Amino acid sequence: MSKNIIGKRVRMVRLRNKPKITQLDLLARLEVRGIYLEKTAISKIESGRRPVTDIELLAIADALHVSTSWLLGEEN
Repeated sequence: MSKNIIGKRVRMVRLRNKPKITQLDLLARLEVRGIYLEKTAISKIESGRRPVTDIELLAIADALHVSTSWLLGEEN
C-alpha cells in the first residue's frame, strides 16, 4: 500500500524537465525553501514508501513549478 499519492507525478515531472532534475537537485531546491530531508527521502516519496506532509507538498510543488492540485492528481 502506498503512503502517498504524489510520488509517481514527482518522478514524472522531475524526469520530463529539460535538463532533468536529479533527486539531489530537488533536495537542494527544497532546502532553499526550508525543507530538509534525508538523501533517501525523494526516492522513498517517488516509490510511495514515505508519506508527505502538507508543508512538504507545497514546497515540492513550488520547487518543481507545478500546482499542488496536479501533484495530487486533481488536474491532468
